[in-house]
Amino acid sequence: MGLTTGRKMLFAAVCAVAVASIYAAQPVLARIGRDLGVPDARLGWVVSAGQLGYLVGLAVLVPLGDMIDRRRLLAGHLVLTAAGAALAATAAHAWVLLAGLALAGLFAVVVQTTVAYAAVLSTPEERGRNLGVVTSGVVLGILGARVVVGALAALWGWRGAYAVLAVLLVVLACLVLRMLPPDTRSGHATYRQVLSSLGGLFRESLFLSRGLIAFFLFASFGTLWSGLALPLAAAPWHLSTAQIGLFGLVGLAGALGAARAGRWADGGSASAVTGGALVLLALSWPAVGQASWSLWLVVLGVVVLDFAVQAVHVSNQHLLTMAHPDRTSSVVGGYMLFYSLGSALGAATTTTVFARAGWAGSSILGAAFAVCAFAVWAVDRRPVAARRLPPCDERQASPL
Repeated sequence: MGLTTGRKMLFAAVCAVAVASIYAAQPVLARIGRDLGVPDARLGWVVSAGQLGYLVGLAVLVPLGDMIDRRRLLAGHLVLTAAGAALAATAAHAWVLLAGLALAGLFAVVVQTTVAYAAVLSTPEERGRNLGVVTSGVVLGILGARVVVGALAALWGWRGAYAVLAVLLVVLACLVLRMLPPDTRSGHATYRQVLSSLGGLFRESLFLSRGLIAFFLFASFGTLWSGLALPLAAAPWHLSTAQIGLFGLVGLAGALGAARAGRWADGGSASAVTGGALVLLALSWPAVGQASWSLWLVVLGVVVLDFAVQAVHVSNQHLLTMAHPDRTSSVVGGYMLFYSLGSALGAATTTTVFARAGWAGSSILGAAFAVCAFAVWAVDRRPVAARRLPPCDERQASPL
């Protein structure tokens, strides 16, 4: 088997565009509010609608990847995500917009099915490397959406930006059907069995430890990207929205640099990569915290932080898919529940702390989340090889 370069690029593109459909509203919130008459106090629901849909999708849709042909599932979810984006683009009322964004978020979990399928199509020797490339698309979508959507909105308005996303998603669905091989697997697990298997993961040490690391990791990540605009827009910098958006490109450079973490994971160093990257994550915050007097230190800190987050994220998924090759969709979907909850925690707390203690307080909060992630890793740093999987005959007897 193995994953060709073309298929890796397709997987990365699917991840980038799908995840962008969730974050596209952030740079154009003010315009949406003016056009649809949404008060500033309620604009947060425009972003939350997609996030809530995504959270539901992680629990109820991603496990389908362990039951049916992933190629058709990817194409179907991409088309339905496009339908949500198209509904948002044509919305004349706020409730229609929210429904469209919730629909897009629900089926944007195609990202996790894509990551799981990439892991399945990869040989064990190249799995970490391939996951590094594919998940780079996720980072591209999260950070690049702010820049690209802002540029599209300047040309064609926020509706035009969502229309472009819808077209791209449909094109990607066609490419998936054309370029990917059929997903032929033996066995016919029921949906109840798949969900039961997902629940069982929460009793496993490896899954829980990597999930908790992801929870604190993305809480730290959310603390940065949900709060950084506040000190940059304030004195002494008074940066514009477009200028602040450029910091997303800075973070993107750091995150893409971490694609090499997959190669290290393939070499058996996934646990060491995790520990080292979490140390870098904690050390990045003193630099990020200097936003009141040095933008260069902020830039350095952002690059290091995004490098560390992506390195840990790739290593986590590498270990989990290696340990559960027969149910990669369920394990990736369950792991991403921790990701979503951590991101939400970081986003919710950073603005509250900033209001009371300024950016210094938010930086201490982000560093504290990083230290918590490192503590989980330190407590559970047993070599992965020492974690005993069920005997081979038991795994074969499993419905999954």
